[in-house]
Amino acid sequence: MTKESLMAMGLTEEQANKVISELDNSFVPKPRFDEVSTELQTAKTTIKERDTQLETLQKSAGDNQALKEQITQLQADNASQKKEHEAEMRNIKIGNAVDSALKDAKAINPAAVKPFLTSFLEKAELRDDGAVPGLVDEIGKLVKGEDTGFLFKACDTTPTVSGTSPAGSVTTTPDAKTTGYETRLADARKAGNSALAVAIKREAAADGVQLY
Repeated sequence: MTKESLMAMGLTEEQANKVISELDNSFVPKPRFDEVSTELQTAKTTIKERDTQLETLQKSAGDNQALKEQITQLQADNASQKKEHEAEMRNIKIGNAVDSALKDAKAINPAAVKPFLTSFLEKAELRDDGAVPGLVDEIGKLVKGEDTGFLFKACDTTPTVSGTSPAGSVTTTPDAKTTGYETRLADARKAGNSALAVAIKREAAADGVQLY
């Protein structure tokens, strides 16, 4: 698929460049693929709607006052559509971030955990790279909560004596948050997806975890 073929479908050059840039890597995570697919479909629908609007305006060109009123209404409608589209994309990206974080936290049934995150997500910030600052910590509270801990697979954090360590030494289970980020980073590097690896490192840094 080329930029020219996308523009022939009705996309603007900016939209075509964005789609091509997302598909440049040999591996594209399914959540990101879903985001791009949704945005592409929305763009095509919007273009079709605006073409219809232009046809309506051309038929009304003989009545200047009516034309002005229709233009004003269309401007309001297009602004509303843009706002709805932005809200839809925000919800999709936040949903993907939540799904990924719950998977890392070993949620038994993510759907059962999500209602406990509603209040946090209503005020959550979505960064340009798709990260939601504070999300991992919020989920961590649920993992440790007396009333919500059962929603996650148990993680043994009790110090244990290592059979290969000197007498008296102990080992502990690595921090779940750090381990989650390290696992995601390793998978991204294994897949050769450098863009995703950079995004994960930024998300981790914002969450107080330094990855190398």
